[in-house]
Amino acid sequence: MSLRAARGLAARLSGRRGEVWAALLLMAKGYRILGFRLKAPQAEIDLLAIRGGVLAVVEVKRRASLESALEAVGHDQRERLRRAGVGIADRRPALKGAAVRLDLVALAPGRLPRHIPDAWKGG
Repeated sequence: MSLRAARGLAARLSGRRGEVWAALLLMAKGYRILGFRLKAPQAEIDLLAIRGGVLAVVEVKRRASLESALEAVGHDQRERLRRAGVGIADRRPALKGAAVRLDLVALAPGRLPRHIPDAWKGG
């Protein structure tokens, strides 16, 4: 295996582990996980979760700080993720009428995972 392939594999495994940690955190907070790595025409959603009437489109980022995790998701990507969440909610009868929100779970070395509901508050 080449060094590049090995790095890619390590990054994918790290990303999946991060998504599992994020899902466990959300479940502990009362969310029901509806899916991992959901592919929509607009974007790939890391985690889709629901609690009450809120459908959370969750982006999981592993960075050195919360600030860099927030900055890692640009405006265009946030808009694609929002549209993907709305599209999924529109196609699933059980999700009709749910408020779609874009959340972040930030993971940093040596720190507990941090869930930020409505991380970009309309931006």
